[in-house]
Amino acid sequence: MCTTVQEALLKIIHEIEACGQANPTKLTVLKKWLARPERLSAFALWIAGQAVSRKGQKGGAAAALFQEARLLLAGLDKITAKLNRRTAQRLHERLRSFQDEYRNQRWGPVRIVHNRNLLLVEEALSICLWHIDSPSHGYKLAADYCRHYDFRYGHSLNGPSRARIEDIVRFMSAVEALEVKRKCP
Repeated sequence: MCTTVQEALLKIIHEIEACGQANPTKLTVLKKWLARPERLSAFALWIAGQAVSRKGQKGGAAAALFQEARLLLAGLDKITAKLNRRTAQRLHERLRSFQDEYRNQRWGPVRIVHNRNLLLVEEALSICLWHIDSPSHGYKLAADYCRHYDFRYGHSLNGPSRARIEDIVRFMSAVEALEVKRKCP
């Protein structure tokens, strides 16, 4: 039986509801849907938009980066977004340097992330600038967006992940509807 990517994502939600958690690798099903570069860039920019819409950034360097990201993303088309490449690259560099702290662990250096939402914006811009044909990068971005740390389950998909996966399903449906609408004048 062939299921759509959205149906597979809904099965992940049901698994979270039934078992309390699911493995983030189950989101690899998204790679199939993200194989089209226009979908991948639209998805990346949508995630970035979700990340910058979060409340709680009152001041300082992080708030300035959030504001800069909001300005970059404002008014972009859902499917064929045309980013200002130079502005996006400068913002990506600033985001990267903002969280450029590493600690050496037994297995090697580990990047210390102080603001997860800024990391999501950085990853999204990286996809749009350099990894537009890499559904794997899109999957990683989705996993980072959906993953929720809970000491009982670790970094799995759990309670709050359900709403984010549902948001992804709604986004996918909206993009597919726009694609159909554009094909049929």
